Amino acid sequence: MITPRWQALWRLLAVQAAWSYERMGGIGVGHAAAPLLRDLYRHQPPVERRAAVARSAEYFNSHPYLAGVAVGAVVRAEQDGVPGAVITRLRVALSGPLGALGDQLVWAGQVPLIVGVTLAAIPWLGWSAVLVAVIVYNALRLRLTMWGLDLGLAHGTGVGAALQRSALPRMADAAQRAAAFAIGVALPVGGGWVLGHLPSDGHLAVLGAATLGAVLMLAPATRTRVTGIRYGVACLGLALLLLGGLR
Repeated sequence: MITPRWQALWRLLAVQAAWSYERMGGIGVGHAAAPLLRDLYRHQPPVERRAAVARSAEYFNSHPYLAGVAVGAVVRAEQDGVPGAVITRLRVALSGPLGALGDQLVWAGQVPLIVGVTLAAIPWLGWSAVLVAVIVYNALRLRLTMWGLDLGLAHGTGVGAALQRSALPRMADAAQRAAAFAIGVALPVGGGWVLGHLPSDGHLAVLGAATLGAVLMLAPATRTRVTGIRYGVACLGLALLLLGGLR
């Protein structure tokens, strides 16, 4: 039989499936917390359990990979008998820090790091590097979600201080530095490999793409979103897909 903790964990992997503009990720968080709350209130009147589930499904907007921290903290707070109004404020207070930390760790660190390493490895490992990257990414996602859920369950209303004491903030900073290095290596290595496999007339297409990228990076309407790293990785990924399709 699957334990309530594992039920909550698997539901957290799809926490954005019920995303809405009214509650953002709140319904997904409530759905993930429901198995734990059901077990917690199994000997209590059903009305108390329903009230706890309703509180856990209120508005919540944060990074989806760290939503488990809030789920665990809310369930532990319910177990400790914390008043409902305090639990609601706890959820709101966690939204900002979890969102910022998750963005730094995952979107600005882990994702570009894995992409950079994968692109740099393709000349030697071929397309198996992409498969390895997918497996590694999802394994890290599962581990982070599990860690966050356990942290919240262990500390409850004190989870904010526990999060600051953990290694996660330092890991986020290190991941961003590693990502910058990986992308810096991937662009010349992958770019040189792609150019070596292109026909002679393909170099004109590369020149045209580079010109387009320069325009987008300098134009007032797009320069804040189109950076050199983003454009370079996008072009390199497209070139690898085209080369793979032509083989």
